[in-house]
Amino acid sequence: MKRIVEALIFLSITLGFSQDKEAFQRGNSLYNQEKYQEAIDAYKSILDAGQESASLYYNLGNANYKLSNIGPSIFYYEKALALSPNDEDIKNNLAFAQKATIDAIDVIPDGFISRTFKKFTNMLDFDNWAWFSVICIIVFVLLFILYYTTHSSLKKRIFFVGSWAILIFGLFGVFFAFSQYNYIKNNQFAIIFAQETTIKSEPNLRSEEVFELHEGTKVLVTETVNDWKKIKLADGKIGWIPKTDLKEL
Repeated sequence: MKRIVEALIFLSITLGFSQDKEAFQRGNSLYNQEKYQEAIDAYKSILDAGQESASLYYNLGNANYKLSNIGPSIFYYEKALALSPNDEDIKNNLAFAQKATIDAIDVIPDGFISRTFKKFTNMLDFDNWAWFSVICIIVFVLLFILYYTTHSSLKKRIFFVGSWAILIFGLFGVFFAFSQYNYIKNNQFAIIFAQETTIKSEPNLRSEEVFELHEGTKVLVTETVNDWKKIKLADGKIGWIPKTDLKEL
């Protein structure tokens, strides 16, 4: 009976992957036929099944961009970039989509140390930094074993220095992984989906209007009160927006 259950589970998983692959290929075919909305529906069926990938989000971004859905296209490019932070195609297409936005927001520049730290941290995503650290620890153990077992003094020095150098790289990997994890955990970004929305000084319709935002602008969500989100822009401006006017990444 146990084997039958295991076989059924394996069959359902295999069938699910097969259906997702078929939906992805169907979406690609519809995209190539310039049936962009139908392609979007095919891709979204994969998301509805609980599957995601950088290529899936990238294709969703492309299809939405073709339909001039600037907000959704930037949203999906950002989702793709989170899974594949070094993909140049995703970066380029995201930059093209961002040029189509209306809002011109001055970004407060980071200092040299902050820029350098972010550059190293964003070289890999959280999972890849974690795997990098695990591999470094394994290599450290192997080199340390070789250090103890070899009889050559030259090899001992090489294995000793190499093992500790690898361990230091591994510790840096752990540090970068936790830094990225904490950044993601403590910084919830969102994309404006409404074509135009008014930002309020307080979370109610009667409060003062402080500024306007348009589709595709990226904001930082700092607080939630009922149906309102408190947001912060890259230039430091803050305000409240109806939660229906944005979509959190």
